Amino acid sequence: MDSITQAVLGASIQGALLGRWQGRRALLYGAMLGTLPDLDVLIDYGDAVADMTYHRGFSHSLLVLSALALFITLIARRLRPDPGYSTRRLFLAVWLVLITHPLLDAFTSYGTQLLWPLATPPVAWSSVFIIDPLYTLPLLVAVIAGLLRGLRERPQWLALCALGLSSLYLAFSLGGKAMAEQKVEQVLAQRGIQAEQLFSTPTPFNSLLWRVIVLDGEDYHEALVGWLDDAPPRLERIPRGTALGTALRHSPQHARLAWFTHGVLRYDRIGEQLIVTDLRLGMTGYHPFRFIFAEQRDGRWQPLAQVERLPFSRGEPARLLVLWQRIWDEREPVQLLSWAEALNHKP
Repeated sequence: MDSITQAVLGASIQGALLGRWQGRRALLYGAMLGTLPDLDVLIDYGDAVADMTYHRGFSHSLLVLSALALFITLIARRLRPDPGYSTRRLFLAVWLVLITHPLLDAFTSYGTQLLWPLATPPVAWSSVFIIDPLYTLPLLVAVIAGLLRGLRERPQWLALCALGLSSLYLAFSLGGKAMAEQKVEQVLAQRGIQAEQLFSTPTPFNSLLWRVIVLDGEDYHEALVGWLDDAPPRLERIPRGTALGTALRHSPQHARLAWFTHGVLRYDRIGEQLIVTDLRLGMTGYHPFRFIFAEQRDGRWQPLAQVERLPFSRGEPARLLVLWQRIWDEREPVQLLSWAEALNHKP
């Protein structure tokens, strides 16, 4: 999730557990600890694929963060002892602030290595967009109220209510994901399509309209599914270009990207370059993680030793308006195929 959300989540947790004794400082400490795991973005791992796939690695490990919580608790107890609350309570607050960061990240589509250093695939429950105002707003209100009114004089019911509402919203998002996948699976069964893999994720800034991607050999199908839809989802078949991927069979960067994304990739030839796109993130036609993996030389693809990431365009606001209208009216036309074909244009 975005840094603001992680900060207000951490602030709300620490404010609820320690605000009676730490006052407004609890919000500051919680916000700082809540964003701490994301400092790994400052590390240069060597190339664009490594920077993407090693992010949310060791710094988001539940094992590492649990050990860090114990270390911070012991140091804080030694340097700033407070007889008002126990070491156990302090550890619980610090531990919850730290581990809820990667757990919340795991609800997005990116991929979070919760059990690092174990070689398990990244977790991506993909039920919330990376920025979702409906999740963040209750927490933000609770933090602002705590800053304005203080925390020492009253029970932290507002922070607890905000945490409860945000948690209920996560449960609602999982229900939306199940709804979208079930509707698409019904259409697949009717058409006799055997999906190699099915991936679903909400469209930007909401959990009412869902993108569902179905991998099917050289192609993939994509559909938009909304909570308010009555008609079955309309699947659009889009070329995936998997044959181009054979040129990368000896590329360690491609192997790691395929592992990290669970293979939800698309391959395009643009000019003399072979481009690999992570289809999970962003929106159709506007995917933030696209990489130049190889170049055409003497009629053959030559994988690059240093993989580069293409510049990312955030898209046109008009398309966000189209998606917003599509939430409320399934008859609203959304040209997913034409949006996807925009990826073939020279970057």
